[in-house]
Amino acid sequence: MENLIEVRLMKEAQEFLESLEENTKEKVSFNIRKTMQGLKGEWFEKMTGTDELFEFRTLYNRQYIRRFAFWDRRNNKQTLIICTHGLIKKTDKTPQADIEKAERLKKEYFSA
Repeated sequence: MENLIEVRLMKEAQEFLESLEENTKEKVSFNIRKTMQGLKGEWFEKMTGTDELFEFRTLYNRQYIRRFAFWDRRNNKQTLIICTHGLIKKTDKTPQADIEKAERLKKEYFSA
């Protein structure tokens, strides 16, 4: 099946993915592949109270893995999602510092 959406990883997102155990990495990548095929679900949702940030959400082995992302809609011929970084959540609430980091990386991306 051809991908409808391209997902690119910024350096920190790639480093986070590489730091995960192999089984966890596969589960996180599986959720991203579902999004790339145009499927919708609870694994990729908009974060409330942000400037159009989204989260790839994965629950695996009682760990809540989050990868922050945003859409780049500048090219009408391609649907593109950019992942900024990730974390393993220890509480229900997403740390404000990580939201701010994702917003900063988004601004840097669009200003480059």
